Amino acid sequence: MKKTPETPPVEVSHTQPVHESVSQRSIKKQVIVSISILLVLVAVTILIILYGKGYRLFVQHGEPEISKTGILNLSSSPTGAQVFIDGHLTTATSNTLNLTPGKYSVTIVKDGYLPWKKDFEIEREVVSNADATLFPQAPSLQSISTFGIQSAIIDPTDTKLAFNISSNSARQNGIYVYDMTSRSFPILAGQSSTTQIVDDTIDKFSQAKIAWSPDGKQIIASITSPVDGSITYYLLTTDSLNQTPQDITAIYQNTLDLWKQQRANKAAAQLKSLKTPVQKFANKYFNVLAWSPDESKILYQASESASMPIFQKPRLIGDNYLYEQRGLEKGAIYVYNIAEDYNTRILQPINKVCTIDDPTCNCDEFSTCEMPLTWLPDSSHLLYIKNKQINVIEDDGSNMTALYAGPFVDHYVFPWPDGSKIVILTNLNSSTLQPTLYSIGLK
Repeated sequence: MKKTPETPPVEVSHTQPVHESVSQRSIKKQVIVSISILLVLVAVTILIILYGKGYRLFVQHGEPEISKTGILNLSSSPTGAQVFIDGHLTTATSNTLNLTPGKYSVTIVKDGYLPWKKDFEIEREVVSNADATLFPQAPSLQSISTFGIQSAIIDPTDTKLAFNISSNSARQNGIYVYDMTSRSFPILAGQSSTTQIVDDTIDKFSQAKIAWSPDGKQIIASITSPVDGSITYYLLTTDSLNQTPQDITAIYQNTLDLWKQQRANKAAAQLKSLKTPVQKFANKYFNVLAWSPDESKILYQASESASMPIFQKPRLIGDNYLYEQRGLEKGAIYVYNIAEDYNTRILQPINKVCTIDDPTCNCDEFSTCEMPLTWLPDSSHLLYIKNKQINVIEDDGSNMTALYAGPFVDHYVFPWPDGSKIVILTNLNSSTLQPTLYSIGLK
């Protein structure tokens, strides 16, 4: 019987399915790795956001606990000062602290400088700023004039001083203008920073009373005759010597009215820049004393008692409202921060503070209204003259600090344009010397 040849067994190839299985596992692995990386990135991002908002991990009673905190950012000028929180040395400036919500007393000190202290209300997820300007305990006193000076007056731009000299010859006596933005010391006749604008050859300008024009480009000199008491008025330019001073006695009042109108136009434009509700409130209750140099704040005396509404809603996050006072008391002096809608009291009620254009006051161009407060150039501090002492105070009424308690002629105190010093008129209690200009270093 013929045998049928056996068909060799067919070998089944498993190569393709194996390759497909390996490829699928590789893809799954890549997907898992990608998802893991994405999850890690999301988790890290969330942790960073939470950290930035003030969340911190603490261990209490042996168990981890996440607490929501606020951040206190600490800085000082000069830097490297010690920071005390509620009386405990905690850190140094140029640093941040995470604090649980609540009220804290912050003191910043540095050797050779007067201490700085302020209270803060720390809120959850909010950054508060403690920015301390430290003033030296023993500020340097430097003579910046070689002449005896009768009086001095600063111009409306706070960059130039006009003063009288009467202790030299007729050619050297007269009125001088000093550019305070110059670094030249001391003030000497003939220096590029000092300009003699008139001498005593035509009239007794060394005894004149001085009034600046609103733009700081002209001066009116008022000279009283010792014979009959008549007054002569001269109009002077401030950038060069006036060889033939212009006698404006006949049109003096017209010139004053023009200057008054220019000041009124500027004041109206400043108030018009405010939001309508703020503008209406200010017109009714503010006796504006001075705008800050950057025009972001208004120093004013309350003309009537009133309650100031909140104009900005919602309020800005991070402001320290512990010092805010929106209840106005007639006669008290306040600072209103326009951008932050923040109002603080600087001084308790005092007698009416006169301004040059206030019709109810007796101030005129040549009898300077005695302002108790003057802005420093940083728009964050004010000079306060009281009881023969020069103080500096922050614009929220805190940290009143005595800068100088030595002798000086009342109210002849002028801030330097860069805020590095103040200028005073003094003879240092020497009865044999005429007063002259001295600078008091603040940095």
